[in-house]
Amino acid sequence: MVRHKSAVRQHRRSVRRTEINKRNKTVLRTQVKALRQDIRSQNKEKTEKALPGVLSAADKAAKKGVIHKNKAARLKSRLSRQVRAVTSSSSS
Repeated sequence: MVRHKSAVRQHRRSVRRTEINKRNKTVLRTQVKALRQDIRSQNKEKTEKALPGVLSAADKAAKKGVIHKNKAARLKSRLSRQVRAVTSSSSS
């Protein structure tokens, strides 16, 4: 089996990038999961506090190429709408 130097280097690089991408995606998923849990529990204060962090994480993941920019936009739109529904229903 021929293993060129450049192929070995590229493999090492891909392994590193895979770990970084996995970490970024996990951070985003964890924050989204926590926000959705707060939305289900109708916790107005926690949802309002958590939303900016989730939006930022989605933007960062899209910028780094971990997720597609349209997926980030869709996620942000849906979560914002859900948070708005919780905050408006709680206040009335």
